[in-house]
Amino acid sequence: MRYVAIGDSFSEGMGDELPDGTVRGWTDLVAAGLSAGLAPRGETLEYANLAIRGRLLRPIVTTQLDAALALRPAADLLTFNGGGNDMMRPGVDLAELVAQIEQAVRRCLEAGVRPVVLSGADPTAQLPFGRTIRRRGDYLTAATAELCARHDITFVNAFGDEEIRDHRYWSSDRLHLNSAGHRRVAGLVLHALGFAGPPEPAASGAAGRRRLVENARYYREHVLPWIQRRVRGRSSGDNRDPKYPHWELIAPPAGSPLP
Repeated sequence: MRYVAIGDSFSEGMGDELPDGTVRGWTDLVAAGLSAGLAPRGETLEYANLAIRGRLLRPIVTTQLDAALALRPAADLLTFNGGGNDMMRPGVDLAELVAQIEQAVRRCLEAGVRPVVLSGADPTAQLPFGRTIRRRGDYLTAATAELCARHDITFVNAFGDEEIRDHRYWSSDRLHLNSAGHRRVAGLVLHALGFAGPPEPAASGAAGRRRLVENARYYREHVLPWIQRRVRGRSSGDNRDPKYPHWELIAPPAGSPLP
């Protein structure tokens, strides 16, 4: 089997950093889980990941999808998520985002590649202007679920997963999942593909309100740099290349693919 992922920071794996500084993320964990499930059948798994942080939906469904469909040998499975960065822009056209997603789905099906579409996990309870983004996310998720049902393809609704909204699944920037969050999304995907049971909740963490000093640090370290990039027309993914642009053979993990 050959599996390729496209998308933004969610699919690249930001927030799930390994000791050497590289990012892993749910797509890597899905690849490991698929490899583990295929091994008893005598089958192998090759994996590519073309996702790049900061990408808007348009370059995902054009540049990244073009590259994914051009891979040789051809992909069997493609996971796809996008639109989260668009929803944070004023004046976003949500209907146009849905049209772009549907066109991407059609291209995959015409190429004989099985698409699995995800809605990104919902960070809005922790974000400035979260209510506005939640309304947009609800609309985009519902419309995407409807088009996936119409095309009879797998849809993984991470945005609607109540469990993952808890603070213990999120990194310090409150926008990207941490390791526990990426493990949960991987579990949701592997379950949807029939390679695992439903994921269990993560271990309980310390609750409590964020202190004023923590909120001040959050705005200084995360919100202000984001605003400065928007003003300059820059992206966190500028000059970055995909982490796995070509097929990589994924050996079955020695233990569980979801540590």
